[in-house]
Amino acid sequence: MNPFRPLKRFFLTTGELALFAIQAGRESFHRPLEFGETLNQLYEIGWRSLPLLTVAGFAIGTVLALQTRSSMQSFGAEALIPEAVSFGLFRDVGPLVTGLLVSGRVGAVIGAELAEMRVTSQIDALECLAVDSLKYLAVTRIIACVIALPILTNLLNFSGLAGGMTAEFLTSHMSAQLYLNDAFRMMSWSDYIPPTVKTLAFGFLIGTVSTFLGYTASKGAAGVGRASTLSVVTSSLLVILSDVILVKLILFWFPG
Repeated sequence: MNPFRPLKRFFLTTGELALFAIQAGRESFHRPLEFGETLNQLYEIGWRSLPLLTVAGFAIGTVLALQTRSSMQSFGAEALIPEAVSFGLFRDVGPLVTGLLVSGRVGAVIGAELAEMRVTSQIDALECLAVDSLKYLAVTRIIACVIALPILTNLLNFSGLAGGMTAEFLTSHMSAQLYLNDAFRMMSWSDYIPPTVKTLAFGFLIGTVSTFLGYTASKGAAGVGRASTLSVVTSSLLVILSDVILVKLILFWFPG
């Protein structure tokens, strides 16, 4: 067995993914724009993810508040708990957790859907009907992911803020007005906008990787399962790696 074969396959797949991303990005600006299918995918990707993101955000905010309180009490700094929760959510935890949750839920669905369409020749049938399958199936999903990620991130952030507020009310009877005033007292737009904007990159990565793996799937039913699994694993890893890079860039451009 050639020991360089896996490495060669990795570079070939990476190159194909890059070309696919470039082609999909170029096609997204060409007519027809497929507004109807894009709205349908926004419903599937965004609206149907709302319950998961809401519950997860509330739980994360509650845990952050409780864990922060156990640390702050030893320093007599309980008044800083709302600020710590809001900074943790809006700057770091919220965008990353949203990207990982969406890659797990949406990535698997997109990869499995397109892979099943590929192995059952449905994509070939669309092309026989003079339908641009890349634009109709891939570009619409990528655009929906890019649009949905910032919205879902804000939902998770404010749901987490509500969870922290609830935890503080139950433990220290802090009022909602005082909690919100403290949470946003030291926060500026540079703490809110850049972390939210970076989720656009998360959405593009999740949508591109998932559609690519599903669109190029083969080998029957086994290919469907492989595309679904690889979509989740690969998109999650790329979200984590891109988050490291984007955090460094944000700290460089917005050092305050």
